[in-house]
Amino acid sequence: QVQLVESGGGLVQAGDSLRLSCTASGRTFSIYGMGWFRQAPGKERELVSAISWGRSTYYADSVKGRFTISRDNAKDTLYLQMNSLEPEDTAVYYCASKRGPYGGVSSDIRNYEYWGQGTQVTVSS
Repeated sequence: QVQLVESGGGLVQAGDSLRLSCTASGRTFSIYGMGWFRQAPGKERELVSAISWGRSTYYADSVKGRFTISRDNAKDTLYLQMNSLEPEDTAVYYCASKRGPYGGVSSDIRNYEYWGQGTQVTVSS
């Protein structure tokens, strides 16, 4: 059974940084693309960033230049380094694992099959 567990969220001020982590278990982490999504109250879940098994990356326009996605296959862990946080970044952040192995980076939420429970990020102004 695939399990994804996020950590690292919290309450910070605008301009601060946070690093989210997502530890995976249940299948071979290194061959699956991963993504970070977020959902703010009253809004749809949106893709923040994604990384393929081959480490190609994708970023939403709203986070380009501020967020960095990475993966440590030896630790089965996905990261999201978030710098220069803004109040608009406030949301529950979820990591997700792609449906099938290999392939390119995907920005389509329908391609993600397994989800973590989410971690709250709150940015005060």
